[in-house]
Amino acid sequence: MRALPDAEPTALADSDKVLADLHLAVPGVNRTFDVHDPATGRTIAEVPDFDVRQALDAVARADEAGRSWAATTTRHRADILRTWYELILGNADMIALLITREMGKPLAEARAEVNYGADFVRWYAEEAVRPAGNLRDAPTGGARLFTRRAPVGLSVLITPWNFPLAMATRKIAPALAAGCPVVIKPAPNTPLTTIFAVQLAFAAGVPEDLVQVVNTTDAPAFSTAVLADARVRKVSFTGSTGVGKVLLRLAADNVLKSSMELGGNAPLLVFDDADLERAVDGAFAAKMRNGGQSCIAANRIFVQDGIADAFVEALTERLATLQVGHGLAPGVGLGPVIDTSAVNRLAGLVEDATRRGAHLLTGGSAPSHPGTFFEPTLLDHVPSDADLARAEIFGPIAAVQRFSHQDEAIARANDTEHGLAGYVFTENLDRAFNVADQLATGLVGINQGVPSNAAAPFGGVKQSGLGREGSSEGLEEYEEIRYYNLSLRPTS
Repeated sequence: MRALPDAEPTALADSDKVLADLHLAVPGVNRTFDVHDPATGRTIAEVPDFDVRQALDAVARADEAGRSWAATTTRHRADILRTWYELILGNADMIALLITREMGKPLAEARAEVNYGADFVRWYAEEAVRPAGNLRDAPTGGARLFTRRAPVGLSVLITPWNFPLAMATRKIAPALAAGCPVVIKPAPNTPLTTIFAVQLAFAAGVPEDLVQVVNTTDAPAFSTAVLADARVRKVSFTGSTGVGKVLLRLAADNVLKSSMELGGNAPLLVFDDADLERAVDGAFAAKMRNGGQSCIAANRIFVQDGIADAFVEALTERLATLQVGHGLAPGVGLGPVIDTSAVNRLAGLVEDATRRGAHLLTGGSAPSHPGTFFEPTLLDHVPSDADLARAEIFGPIAAVQRFSHQDEAIARANDTEHGLAGYVFTENLDRAFNVADQLATGLVGINQGVPSNAAAPFGGVKQSGLGREGSSEGLEEYEEIRYYNLSLRPTS
């Protein structure tokens, strides 16, 4: 493997300036924890570390501010969200540098995330002024039945490290649009982007107490205390299925409205009649976007026998030529994975698969270099009992399995407890929809590898979660239905 390029000096200096200018101090919170650049392992910031009492103080402040926010007009909220959207785009370069430094993804991908994350703010600025409601006649007559939407109340938002801007805006924007106050806990690996984005929200006109950013290294204590607080009425979490189950148990005691976007084990099906170039491009995007550290990343790539050799050869070539290095280095297409434990886990998955008979065609190990890097890797003929075929990979490893018949592919694709995303590549329109309809997933990309969109409802089935984010459905997650029965007396 070629030597890994280091960060371009000007980009590194620019990102250091962004970090130096970031307002991190929180009055009364004196304990801190370090945030590291995964490409170098170096500390880039110290962030206030909240204890339980300080977190509950944040709940109290958000709750108090939320009372007046809920009474504002939808136009007022929409205008502020629109200003926030414009501020995000106006600071896109700064945000992208923060994302790359704390998460590691290449700068081009970080810029794409800024646009993606901003889209949620724009969408909910537009959606805020279209609240759902209904008017109908009582079937027995004599009354009119009204329904309207009202804010559900104080919302606790828990976000992951892999998309530090987009996962924050995808939750904060609909909460604010609905009229809810927010307590958001970013992942401790990547808190800086969220802090900066929320500061931009304040500059846009969001009341400063309305959105509370609570950073903590003791997530279990935070969740236990905050979700037990009677002022909290909603929890939204993106992360692993195991943690999601714990949060659902905690949420049950207070009967909290819950949104859970949990783990994935996405199947990607390539049929013999697929366009080879289109399928390789789509599989590369679905697998390697964000270095494979995505809940909708193609986890199991099923390829039909007739096209399999050509597909594997072409995808192997794409992966073998992918430049690995610091996300601020020119030409880099793959940055580091998030930490050392991720490197060790990926190496273990490769070792297990090859021991069971998988063919390693490229990559397969961590380069000898500072930082937490893992080579882009492809394994063919991965057996169904390998850990690669069962676990969520969350890294730059493409695991290919082969199949003969459509029914076999569908059965193997659905043989998992998860059901977040799936992918189908075929030039046969009937097959595209028939297979998509039979995949037990919440979303399906057909002949494309990046199906996420702010205008579409994102979420899974089975143990991949509850609820949806994005689209009008994402706003409903922060609302409750109120019903009024108006009795009508006859007049003459």
